[in-house]
Amino acid sequence: MNTVLVTGADGFIGSHLVEMLVAQGFNVRALAQYNSFNSWGWLEDISCKNDIEVICGDIRDPQFCQTLCRNVSTVFHLAALIAIPYSYLAPDSYIDTNIKGTLNICQAARNNGVQRLIHTSTSEVYGTARYVPIDEQHPLQPQSPYSASKIGADAMALSFYHAFDLAVTIARPFNTYGPRQSARAVIPTIITQIANGKKQIQLGDVSPTRDFNYVEDTCRGFMALAASDLTIGETVNIGSNSEISVGDTLQLIKIIMGSDVEFLLDEQRLRPEKSEVQRLWCDNSKIARLTGFMPQVGLEQGLRQTVAWFSNQQHLKKYKADIYNV
Repeated sequence: MNTVLVTGADGFIGSHLVEMLVAQGFNVRALAQYNSFNSWGWLEDISCKNDIEVICGDIRDPQFCQTLCRNVSTVFHLAALIAIPYSYLAPDSYIDTNIKGTLNICQAARNNGVQRLIHTSTSEVYGTARYVPIDEQHPLQPQSPYSASKIGADAMALSFYHAFDLAVTIARPFNTYGPRQSARAVIPTIITQIANGKKQIQLGDVSPTRDFNYVEDTCRGFMALAASDLTIGETVNIGSNSEISVGDTLQLIKIIMGSDVEFLLDEQRLRPEKSEVQRLWCDNSKIARLTGFMPQVGLEQGLRQTVAWFSNQQHLKKYKADIYNV
């Protein structure tokens, strides 16, 4: 068995990971969420889509997951509901997809003899930093239904390592950005609106800090974790060990795009006060120690590549820059 499965392959990070795995010579099975349009999401746009096996389905169905994981050696589990504002509106769906869906994947991996399972966490589980940089021992703080569901999903996956010896690694990426990112995230929201000629842009709070990571670095981190036996049973951050405020990031985008756009506060974009994560800064020493991985793309370089991609009219037209994406 040398087939690698990527769940959530139709999404932002998943589609980039599929490309990287194919480039490295892996046979890739890619899960896209079932829909009646037979759309493969971002897999439609990758150059290697004819070189992969695409399966449409839903991780919420346990029987489907059993079939999905047959004859697979490694699973990269990325499928999840991830939008924080939507988790305020529809928290039950986050439990079904993120926790029960992860349980289904773990059960299927165990039953099918999968050799490695890389489960995707998120830096949101840490909440606002109590100390920086944030290492893997930092307390978990569920400041949104989304982060609570991911804390539960992480625990479910890790329980399969302790209870059943499933070779699980929890990959915990900090804020990833790059081509194909959803417009619910702040960087593509800004770029698409500037590219569409907006002179004023409505925003939420821009004072929080984030540890931004270019998507190719995040994917390299996933692959480094899967390649090392030292990461089995471990939770490992993927990040740059740096922080920048959202506001300063937006100013950098303005400079790169040569824009004089004005940023305005939009009250509906503010998270509830106790839910806003004010500070994220990754301690990436553990992944460096266990795998030798270090990020390769600096923020300005990554933003320039991201701006170039979004500014292409073929890409830009796929985004509804005039509405607030929850």
